[in-house]
Amino acid sequence: MKQRPTTVDSTVKQALDQSLQRFASNQHGKNASYIPYLASVPSHLFGISIMFCDGTHAEVGDTDYAFAIESISKVFTLAHVLDEVGPQALRSKIGCDPTGEPFNSVIALELHKGRPLNPFVNAGAMATVSLLEADTAQARWDQIQATYNLFAGRELTVNDEVYQSEAKTNQHNRGIAWLLQSYGYMYADPMEVCAVYTRQCSVAITCHDLVTMGATLANGGVNPISGKRAVRANNVAPILSEMTLNGLYDTTGDWYYKVGLPGKSGVGGGILAVVPGVCAIAAFAPPLDGAGNSVRGQLAAEYLSRTLNLSLLHEFA
Repeated sequence: MKQRPTTVDSTVKQALDQSLQRFASNQHGKNASYIPYLASVPSHLFGISIMFCDGTHAEVGDTDYAFAIESISKVFTLAHVLDEVGPQALRSKIGCDPTGEPFNSVIALELHKGRPLNPFVNAGAMATVSLLEADTAQARWDQIQATYNLFAGRELTVNDEVYQSEAKTNQHNRGIAWLLQSYGYMYADPMEVCAVYTRQCSVAITCHDLVTMGATLANGGVNPISGKRAVRANNVAPILSEMTLNGLYDTTGDWYYKVGLPGKSGVGGGILAVVPGVCAIAAFAPPLDGAGNSVRGQLAAEYLSRTLNLSLLHEFA
């Protein structure tokens, strides 16, 4: 059986190059159009990064282009909230099961009497934000941003153009926030929470930032570059569990079947896969499939998982 790499070597670099060459010309999918800013991002952009737990990393393509983190932010807000309230308290208020519905579904809430089924759908993500102890929206945001910075190993900022674009078109999320309030699953002011949630989705990251954040999870919560802890070690497993069950919305099962790794996508075109104890893969390509996942990003992750023997099911592959 082919050995799984534990650091960047010629095999890893060759696999990255081949992945870029194989999928760069793929024209399937479309940019997210319901957020005006995202529709304007050049659709040809494509970057792939890999980082191991020893901090070695390799990148190809447009890995320095700053894009909106969008729903991938839910992973790192979840990390902070788990550290603050603990996994049992979180699960008593927010579930961990797939909804079988789109990420912004109202039906999924109504069918379960307002209880969000997991923290990666929009309802669950806003409920997660609301669990933070904070007197003001700014204090709530400062906590979230500080955690993101620890994961990335640098200070991340909000792309104000993305934020304004989303804030003008987030009526659906505002409605979900009020629905959560009516059922008793919103734990702070609904509009304040919705605004903070919109802000976290508007953080600008590069593919390099994203792979560093993922490698921090792979490394048990310690950033492999800075050496600083971003999340408690005992909270990494619950995060990866959520990524395994719900990371790519209603196509998560298909992702796990093909890639065999905990993952998370965002409608900004980013996609993240984590190999616990080994490495993380990040990709960026704006055109999305019908579920909101990067088409080329998924193809790259699948190719690298198979070529480098990274799947958690690799012994049976």
